[in-house]
Amino acid sequence: MSVNLNKSKDRPVIVEVESNENCEASVFARFKEIGPARTVLQIKLYDRNHAGEWYWVTGWSDNESTPPCQAYAQLVEDSGAGLTHLVYGGLYGVRFKPINIEEPWSLESPHQWGEAYLSLASDRDLRYAG
Repeated sequence: MSVNLNKSKDRPVIVEVESNENCEASVFARFKEIGPARTVLQIKLYDRNHAGEWYWVTGWSDNESTPPCQAYAQLVEDSGAGLTHLVYGGLYGVRFKPINIEEPWSLESPHQWGEAYLSLASDRDLRYAG
């Protein structure tokens, strides 16, 4: 993932994810930075349960020996959605697993899945590090 983490709000945040085993979609997207990037550990998703469920989130890199890396959330402006909380990770996107399942990060796990990135309307569904 290529991300511009500069302090100037005049520069864009660029998200570039290559197609890979974690997520099939390749993405190149540009956003306007509104707030700083923060390390995110958990995310509440509503895909499988309308009340929402908490999941661990990690970035996924191209490092074959240790692909997990930091995941971040950042307030950005998306030309199509207005203000949004962008959740992104490594060159191979982000990966999720339920918080109630204790297992290592793995592409082979049927409990885990990957995405290129996520866009959330609110940060109430994010749990940050520290």
